[in-house]
Amino acid sequence: MDLRIEKTERGIKNAFIQLRSKKPLEKITVRELCELACINKSTFYSHYRDIYDLSDNMEEELVRSIINSISHPEYIMEHPAEFTKELCFAYLSQNTLTMIIFSGSQRNNLVDRIETSIKEMVFQKYPDCREDAVWNIVLSYCIQGAYHTFQRNREGDMNTLIEVIGRLTEGVKGVYEYTLMDAVHPPR
Repeated sequence: MDLRIEKTERGIKNAFIQLRSKKPLEKITVRELCELACINKSTFYSHYRDIYDLSDNMEEELVRSIINSISHPEYIMEHPAEFTKELCFAYLSQNTLTMIIFSGSQRNNLVDRIETSIKEMVFQKYPDCREDAVWNIVLSYCIQGAYHTFQRNREGDMNTLIEVIGRLTEGVKGVYEYTLMDAVHPPR
Protein backbone atom coordinates (compact mmCIF):
# COMPACT_ATOMS: atom_id res chain seq x y z
CA MET A 1 0.00 0.00 0.00
CA ASP A 2 1.21 3.50 -0.83
CA LEU A 3 2.58 5.25 2.29
CA ARG A 4 0.33 8.28 1.73
CA ILE A 5 -2.75 6.09 1.55
CA GLU A 6 -1.65 4.21 4.66
CA LYS A 7 -1.07 7.49 6.53
CA THR A 8 -4.49 8.80 5.46
CA GLU A 9 -6.18 5.54 6.54
CA ARG A 10 -4.45 5.73 9.92
CA GLY A 11 -5.51 9.37 10.32
CA ILE A 12 -9.13 8.58 9.49
CA LYS A 13 -9.21 5.64 11.90
CA ASN A 14 -7.53 7.56 14.71
CA ALA A 15 -9.99 10.43 14.28
CA PHE A 16 -12.86 7.96 14.29
CA ILE A 17 -11.63 6.35 17.52
CA GLN A 18 -11.32 9.76 19.16
CA LEU A 19 -14.85 10.71 18.15
CA ARG A 20 -16.28 7.29 18.92
CA SER A 21 -14.84 7.39 22.44
CA LYS A 22 -16.89 10.53 23.10
CA LYS A 23 -20.18 9.93 21.28
CA PRO A 24 -22.44 7.30 19.74
CA LEU A 25 -21.80 6.18 16.19
CA GLU A 26 -25.06 7.75 15.01
CA LYS A 27 -23.90 11.20 16.14
CA ILE A 28 -20.56 11.22 14.26
CA THR A 29 -20.54 13.19 11.02
CA VAL A 30 -18.16 12.91 8.09
CA ARG A 31 -17.53 16.63 8.35
CA GLU A 32 -16.28 16.52 11.95
CA LEU A 33 -14.23 13.40 11.27
CA CYS A 34 -12.57 15.08 8.28
CA GLU A 35 -11.78 18.17 10.35
CA LEU A 36 -10.19 16.07 13.06
CA ALA A 37 -8.24 13.97 10.55
CA CYS A 38 -7.18 17.07 8.59
CA ILE A 39 -8.53 15.73 5.30
CA ASN A 40 -11.26 16.84 2.94
CA LYS A 41 -14.52 15.00 2.38
CA SER A 42 -13.52 13.73 -1.04
CA THR A 43 -10.52 12.00 0.54
CA PHE A 44 -12.77 10.35 3.10
CA TYR A 45 -15.22 9.23 0.39
CA SER A 46 -12.41 7.77 -1.68
CA HIS A 47 -11.84 5.34 1.22
CA TYR A 48 -15.35 4.76 2.66
CA ARG A 49 -18.99 5.09 1.59
CA ASP A 50 -19.99 6.67 4.91
CA ILE A 51 -19.35 6.57 8.68
CA TYR A 52 -21.09 3.20 8.95
CA ASP A 53 -18.83 1.70 6.30
CA LEU A 54 -15.80 2.95 8.26
CA SER A 55 -17.23 1.55 11.50
CA ASP A 56 -17.96 -1.80 9.86
CA ASN A 57 -14.42 -1.92 8.46
CA MET A 58 -12.91 -1.21 11.88
CA GLU A 59 -15.17 -3.75 13.58
CA GLU A 60 -14.07 -6.39 11.08
CA GLU A 61 -10.38 -5.58 11.63
CA LEU A 62 -10.81 -5.83 15.39
CA VAL A 63 -12.64 -9.16 15.15
CA ARG A 64 -9.91 -10.50 12.84
CA SER A 65 -7.29 -9.37 15.34
CA ILE A 66 -9.07 -11.14 18.21
CA ILE A 67 -9.60 -14.32 16.19
CA ASN A 68 -6.01 -14.31 14.93
CA SER A 69 -4.71 -14.14 18.48
CA ILE A 70 -6.38 -17.47 19.30
CA SER A 71 -3.67 -20.09 18.77
CA HIS A 72 -5.95 -23.11 18.75
CA PRO A 73 -9.50 -22.37 17.49
CA GLU A 74 -10.11 -26.11 17.12
CA TYR A 75 -9.90 -26.41 20.91
CA ILE A 76 -13.52 -25.30 21.15
CA MET A 77 -14.40 -28.83 20.06
CA GLU A 78 -11.51 -30.74 21.64
CA HIS A 79 -10.63 -28.77 24.81
CA PRO A 80 -13.35 -26.17 25.40
CA ALA A 81 -11.91 -24.87 28.68
CA GLU A 82 -8.55 -24.11 27.04
CA PHE A 83 -10.28 -22.48 24.08
CA THR A 84 -12.37 -20.30 26.38
CA LYS A 85 -9.26 -19.16 28.24
CA GLU A 86 -7.60 -18.20 24.94
CA LEU A 87 -10.73 -16.33 23.85
CA CYS A 88 -10.93 -14.38 27.12
CA PHE A 89 -7.27 -13.40 26.88
CA ALA A 90 -7.87 -12.35 23.27
CA TYR A 91 -10.70 -10.07 24.48
CA LEU A 92 -8.40 -8.64 27.13
CA SER A 93 -5.67 -7.91 24.60
CA GLN A 94 -8.06 -5.67 22.64
CA ASN A 95 -10.08 -4.39 25.58
CA THR A 96 -9.69 -0.61 25.18
CA LEU A 97 -10.39 -0.55 21.46
CA THR A 98 -13.25 -3.03 21.84
CA MET A 99 -14.95 -0.87 24.46
CA ILE A 100 -14.79 2.12 22.09
CA ILE A 101 -15.65 0.53 18.73
CA PHE A 102 -18.36 -1.78 20.08
CA SER A 103 -20.11 0.58 22.46
CA GLY A 104 -23.71 1.78 22.37
CA SER A 105 -25.79 0.40 19.52
CA GLN A 106 -22.83 -1.70 18.35
CA ARG A 107 -22.47 -3.50 21.70
CA ASN A 108 -23.57 -7.00 20.63
CA ASN A 109 -21.97 -6.87 17.19
CA LEU A 110 -18.62 -8.02 18.59
CA VAL A 111 -19.79 -11.31 20.03
CA ASP A 112 -22.03 -11.99 17.01
CA ARG A 113 -19.09 -11.47 14.66
CA ILE A 114 -16.80 -13.54 16.88
CA GLU A 115 -19.35 -16.36 16.91
CA THR A 116 -19.69 -16.31 13.12
CA SER A 117 -15.91 -16.33 12.64
CA ILE A 118 -15.24 -19.10 15.15
CA LYS A 119 -18.02 -21.28 13.77
CA GLU A 120 -16.63 -20.87 10.28
CA MET A 121 -13.19 -21.99 11.47
CA VAL A 122 -14.73 -24.96 13.29
CA PHE A 123 -16.81 -25.96 10.28
CA GLN A 124 -13.77 -25.87 8.03
CA LYS A 125 -12.05 -28.40 10.27
CA TYR A 126 -15.23 -30.34 11.17
CA PRO A 127 -17.55 -29.99 8.15
CA ASP A 128 -20.09 -32.48 9.55
CA CYS A 129 -20.80 -30.10 12.44
CA ARG A 130 -22.17 -27.39 10.14
CA GLU A 131 -25.54 -29.14 9.95
CA ASP A 132 -25.45 -30.56 13.48
CA ALA A 133 -28.11 -28.57 15.36
CA VAL A 134 -26.85 -29.64 18.79
CA TRP A 135 -23.25 -28.60 18.06
CA ASN A 136 -24.47 -25.27 16.70
CA ILE A 137 -26.38 -24.67 19.92
CA VAL A 138 -23.40 -25.71 22.04
CA LEU A 139 -21.02 -23.49 20.08
CA SER A 140 -23.35 -20.49 20.32
CA TYR A 141 -23.85 -21.05 24.02
CA CYS A 142 -20.13 -21.38 24.70
CA ILE A 143 -19.13 -18.32 22.68
CA GLN A 144 -22.02 -16.04 23.61
CA GLY A 145 -22.21 -17.22 27.21
CA ALA A 146 -18.47 -16.91 27.80
CA TYR A 147 -18.41 -13.41 26.31
CA HIS A 148 -21.34 -12.02 28.28
CA THR A 149 -20.19 -13.64 31.51
CA PHE A 150 -16.72 -12.25 30.94
CA GLN A 151 -18.02 -8.73 30.26
CA ARG A 152 -20.38 -8.64 33.24
CA ASN A 153 -17.92 -9.96 35.82
CA ARG A 154 -14.70 -8.14 34.98
CA GLU A 155 -14.41 -6.24 38.25
CA GLY A 156 -13.25 -9.27 40.26
CA ASP A 157 -10.21 -11.48 39.99
CA MET A 158 -9.60 -12.03 36.27
CA ASN A 159 -7.88 -15.42 36.72
CA THR A 160 -10.82 -16.77 38.74
CA LEU A 161 -13.28 -15.42 36.18
CA ILE A 162 -11.47 -17.05 33.26
CA GLU A 163 -11.03 -20.32 35.17
CA VAL A 164 -14.75 -20.52 36.03
CA ILE A 165 -15.83 -19.69 32.47
CA GLY A 166 -13.44 -22.38 31.19
CA ARG A 167 -14.89 -25.01 33.54
CA LEU A 168 -18.44 -24.07 32.56
CA THR A 169 -17.57 -24.38 28.90
CA GLU A 170 -15.98 -27.78 29.51
CA GLY A 171 -19.23 -28.82 31.22
CA VAL A 172 -21.25 -27.83 28.16
CA LYS A 173 -19.23 -30.31 26.10
CA GLY A 174 -20.46 -32.99 28.51
CA VAL A 175 -24.05 -31.92 27.84
CA TYR A 176 -23.45 -32.42 24.11
CA GLU A 177 -22.03 -35.89 24.70
CA TYR A 178 -24.98 -36.73 26.99
CA THR A 179 -27.43 -35.51 24.30
CA LEU A 180 -25.74 -37.82 21.78
CA MET A 181 -26.12 -40.74 24.19
CA ASP A 182 -29.86 -39.97 24.49
CA ALA A 183 -30.16 -39.98 20.70
CA VAL A 184 -28.51 -43.43 20.52
CA HIS A 185 -30.15 -44.84 23.67
CA PRO A 186 -33.33 -42.86 24.43
CA PRO A 187 -34.53 -42.99 28.05
CA ARG A 188 -37.43 -45.41 28.68
